[in-house]
Amino acid sequence: MKKNKIIIFFLASIFMVGCASQKGKKGGFNLFTIEQDKALGAQVAAEIDSNQQEFPLLDSIKYRDVYQYIYKVRDKILNSGNVAHKDDFSWRLRIINDDSTLNAFCTPGGYIYIYTGILKFLDSEDQFAGVLGHEIAHADLRHSTRQMTKMYGVGFLLEVLGGNRQMLKQIAAGLINLKFSRAHESEADEMSVEYLCPTDYNASGGAGFFKKIQEMGGGRAPEFLSTHPNPENRIEHFETHKEALNCQGNNRYITEYKAMVAKLP
Repeated sequence: MKKNKIIIFFLASIFMVGCASQKGKKGGFNLFTIEQDKALGAQVAAEIDSNQQEFPLLDSIKYRDVYQYIYKVRDKILNSGNVAHKDDFSWRLRIINDDSTLNAFCTPGGYIYIYTGILKFLDSEDQFAGVLGHEIAHADLRHSTRQMTKMYGVGFLLEVLGGNRQMLKQIAAGLINLKFSRAHESEADEMSVEYLCPTDYNASGGAGFFKKIQEMGGGRAPEFLSTHPNPENRIEHFETHKEALNCQGNNRYITEYKAMVAKLP
């Protein structure tokens, strides 16, 4: 009985410390440390990178100009001053050569994957910056480890960190198809605006993706959108948050973006 009381007290202490550290912050409660986010992300990224059949990555040398372009956009976001874990996480970018997939995702620790499908679907740099800011926000707010802790449990994820390859494959697949909660999606939308607000971009650039989906009648809407607020609500959320923050940027860089897309295979 005494041993059980000690265990309960220990877990309660961890919970209180975790809640205190998250008080007033977006994202919610998370028992995982920053270092564990980084370790998990690095392992998942290595698993994805090694699976060229399922994830055919564009060579960063052959497509140097394209990678330089997307890294330039990434750097403008990171240098906005609003990315909390700018110096903690990797923020590495990779492009998956798959035109049929309108998606991008980010592992814990900031390993970002962008499908050629979404790059070709978007019309301008500010739209891409909005989407990229949204993915950065998921890692910056540590949504993945919060969500996956609920899905798999802390013990499962700790086994992955311990080197269980089979579980690692499950985690990698889970991350790619991860359905964030409505609250997490709304937070990532808001943070996308906040990241872009100090830049010269149109801060609600992320709304452009949903405008295009809406214009097409939702026919090509990615499956991961099916459980989230509809495009109209998300467009409004982007734009009202931009207005609330009084963001002044309005540059879209349409010509430059189209020139980059033309260099994709």
